[in-house]
Amino acid sequence: MDGNSGLTERFEEHRSHLRAVSYRMLGSLAEADDAVQEAWLRLNRSDVGDVENLGGWLTTVVSRVCLNMLRSRESRREDPMEAYPSDPSDPAVSRADTVDPEREALLADSVGLALLVVLDQLAPAERLAFVLHDLFAVPFDEIAPMIEKSPAATRQLASRARRRVKGAPLAPEADLTLQRRVVDAFLAATRGGNFDALVTLLHPDVVLRADQAVGPTPAPILIRGAVTVATGAMAAMQRARSTALALVGGTVGLAMAPLGRLFLVLGFTIEDGLITGIDIVAEPERLGALELAALDV
Repeated sequence: MDGNSGLTERFEEHRSHLRAVSYRMLGSLAEADDAVQEAWLRLNRSDVGDVENLGGWLTTVVSRVCLNMLRSRESRREDPMEAYPSDPSDPAVSRADTVDPEREALLADSVGLALLVVLDQLAPAERLAFVLHDLFAVPFDEIAPMIEKSPAATRQLASRARRRVKGAPLAPEADLTLQRRVVDAFLAATRGGNFDALVTLLHPDVVLRADQAVGPTPAPILIRGAVTVATGAMAAMQRARSTALALVGGTVGLAMAPLGRLFLVLGFTIEDGLITGIDIVAEPERLGALELAALDV
């Protein structure tokens, strides 16, 4: 190596790739930056003079760091919902104000927020195997040692993750296309604060049901009527920035995931092109039982 400046220069050549891997592994830009920083610290503590493929070495290091972070996250799955970020526009959501919420939202859009949501539902080893192989073309025999599995077992993990990510639509293609058009219009109207457009998508007698975790009351919520439901949707306009279309139980719905962490899910009943029912799920146990999949993966 040609001194610390040379090492820094070589690391910077791989920084964008390492951040891309870390972000898809973790779904949070702040955590991804932490993982990349840890990889840099480990590089400085290591003798890599004989390493021919520094990019591969760094990818392995950052992947192991992400795996440990995911396993730590798994141990905290029982955190109360209050511990989850409620609004990406709130500075408290960004740890130590190190991440611009707008930047985070743009990055999530570019990657696919629904994909991040589904990846968040995978076990750590499944997520690592799928991300590295399917998204970054890392061979299974290089992934296997990271998760202490055989290449064959690692291939099975990635295959299982792939099936969950892609899901299985229950509706015929024509029905799915209609669902997507209506739900996409609902999300666009909510994000844009277009009250009138939102009302036109709702049946006059639409019914919205939300479990008690949605709040602010300790009891489940039941709202009827297009105007009332649209008014409530307008109140969630900022949160809609962290919401994306996803398959929910085989039909098109919405998943809200600030910083890539699943917060709540909206399921829709659509008849004759109008939304007749909206079911909002936020209770952790119910969220965990949902079958979520990304569209267009």
